[in-house]
Amino acid sequence: MRKFITVLLAFSFLLPLQAFAADQGDLLQKIEALSKELDRMKQQMQEMQKKDETKEQRITVVEKKAEAVAGPSWLTIGGDFRTRMDSLHAKSVDIGGAGKVLFGPNPQGKDVANDALMTNRFGLNLQAKATEDVTVKARLLMYKIWGHESESPVAAGNTAGGNAFFADRFFNFDGNIGHIPKDNTLRVDQAYATWSNVLNAPVWFSVGRRPSTGGVPTNIRQNAEKIGSAGTPGLLIDYAFDGGTLGYAPDIDALPGAYAKFCFGKGFDSGFRLGSTANANDVKDVWFVGLNVVPYDTDTFHTEIQYSRALNIFAFPESNTFYGVPNTNVGDIDQLGAVISGKINNLGIGDLNLFLSPGMSRTHPNSNAMDLAGFGAGKYGLLWDPGTEQKSRTGYAVYLGGRYDIKKTGTKLGLEYNHGTKNWITFAPAADDLWTGKLGTRGNVYEAYVIQELNKKPIAKRGNAFFRLGFQHYDFKYSGSNNWIGAPYKISDMNTSFTVPQMFAPLKSANDIYLTFDVTF
Repeated sequence: MRKFITVLLAFSFLLPLQAFAADQGDLLQKIEALSKELDRMKQQMQEMQKKDETKEQRITVVEKKAEAVAGPSWLTIGGDFRTRMDSLHAKSVDIGGAGKVLFGPNPQGKDVANDALMTNRFGLNLQAKATEDVTVKARLLMYKIWGHESESPVAAGNTAGGNAFFADRFFNFDGNIGHIPKDNTLRVDQAYATWSNVLNAPVWFSVGRRPSTGGVPTNIRQNAEKIGSAGTPGLLIDYAFDGGTLGYAPDIDALPGAYAKFCFGKGFDSGFRLGSTANANDVKDVWFVGLNVVPYDTDTFHTEIQYSRALNIFAFPESNTFYGVPNTNVGDIDQLGAVISGKINNLGIGDLNLFLSPGMSRTHPNSNAMDLAGFGAGKYGLLWDPGTEQKSRTGYAVYLGGRYDIKKTGTKLGLEYNHGTKNWITFAPAADDLWTGKLGTRGNVYEAYVIQELNKKPIAKRGNAFFRLGFQHYDFKYSGSNNWIGAPYKISDMNTSFTVPQMFAPLKSANDIYLTFDVTF
């Protein structure tokens, strides 16, 4: 202030003396007023600073209270909700009269339909940081049909003559529980612990109920994020199972995101043995093992290769008897597959997502089989039955598609196609398809969909809401999709003179028009 006044006084000496004398009084008054105004502004600044400090203190108190109520930073909560309507229509095969279908419905050559199947699905995700480098994740899942507390509208349940046409939808079991509709029970879909940086090395170990469903690239049509290093290729494995992973993620500049992991899981526990005597049916435990290698993983390009093997695969899951038929181990199944996916950003008015996933399966049957003589049939083994010979068989599949995301409107347009050969086998009973897991189809499946996001500002970390309208068309070329018991037969050869009894009623084709409203949080 003093410097300012000094400058003004010095400047005033440059004025004519007469003008200076005349205006000296006014000038001093203006300087004094300016000085008072500066003092007032300084006081206001100090008061504002005090208010800001008080506000910061209040925010800190509120944050501490909120943490005490909602949970500390070590705990993360999220989830999703979906309402879905499906209009299902299919055409069954006329294979020659009653008694030719052993289980499930027997609609020989008739139309099959459920015009408006309504479902609700709710998932709750939890993540807790227990200690340094140790994390526990869990997912609780409820999936039910409107107006029902059972799976009977889409599955046969425990009685013959139900509504399922495929083995993966015949009833709820460990591999698909929570992923095909049942009731309003909130079940534990995932619960596993991960130890990272094992011995200060880029190694992790994870064990528990695995995140082995909804893997790449099936997440694209679900409008969901890709599961990280815990996921599996959707073409080979879409199966809820208990197991573990030992992984290694080296830091290689030329291979960003690269990792490899050994996986194992248990698909069936045979129960107690009495001394050296096996259980009643001499059924062994069923194990899955696999090796997954991801050479490259970024936001715009992903590739992976997986080999897996099912050891001592069961004739049927979960139980030692099936309609009075003893369970047994029917052999081993090998799988080999890959995923290549990429994203082209800013292509026109949006981004383009593309993927290609090929796969191969190989059976190694033993002499064990389901003895269905009590149903008027013979023995049914691993891809063999009374009409075929017992031997190893190889199947192939391919899954490809793309999705174009229009940024401005939040609209996403998708097309997908998959094909499976006569002897193709996958493990996908938890796939998000109501007729049957489409990636296990022996034939062709075409799907088109449009996703419309609401483009609302997210409040939750994963906050999003969207509608999805889609259409699936199944073109079955061979019987027994998603079933490894019994031999597949060409649909076009099955007619009124066909003599080999079928476990499930074969379909020629099936359609599904679906509409969903999804919310993630």
